[in-house]
Amino acid sequence: MKILFPENELLPEYDENLVGIDEAGRGALAGPMMMAACKLNKKIDGLCDSKKLSEKKREKLYEIIIQNSNYLILAFSSEQIDNLGLSACLKTGLTLIKRHFKIHSHFLYDGNTNFGINNIKTLVKADAKILQVSAASILAKVSKDRVMNFLAKEFPYYEFEKNKAYGTKIHRELIAKFGICKLHRKSFKLKIKL
Repeated sequence: MKILFPENELLPEYDENLVGIDEAGRGALAGPMMMAACKLNKKIDGLCDSKKLSEKKREKLYEIIIQNSNYLILAFSSEQIDNLGLSACLKTGLTLIKRHFKIHSHFLYDGNTNFGINNIKTLVKADAKILQVSAASILAKVSKDRVMNFLAKEFPYYEFEKNKAYGTKIHRELIAKFGICKLHRKSFKLKIKL
């Protein structure tokens, strides 16, 4: 089945065979990148791009999604990202996601590239337009945030519980003060004012 999602066409609200895919932590300076894929068993109200939801709302929807979907959440460590590169990790993730879901499923990934993986369609801002991708966005974001909250206890100097390892001004200042830890992605060029 060939699925097209042209920008000017009305997109389907719900498709029981569609697997939505998104990631969180792609641009973070430390910690894992999470990829999630979600095939909903029913339509869930309130889904949208995880970045537009409060933490409380994301957490509530996360539990609802987990109970009402076939899903897969993958984590790529800082070390894997440094050694393999982001693109290779994303390509591996998409390959594993395709293997996990039944053959009659079709796939939609948020963004503009499928990294050469056949039969995975892409759509920019799909996380705000397509329920399954919104669900995947929430699964990835909540998983990433939970991991960073946990790691913040072991690495308290970097305030990961607040910045979730993104390159905020305070996070960069803390790196300048304390240096990097083993969670930081050494392949990322950290432009820090000393």
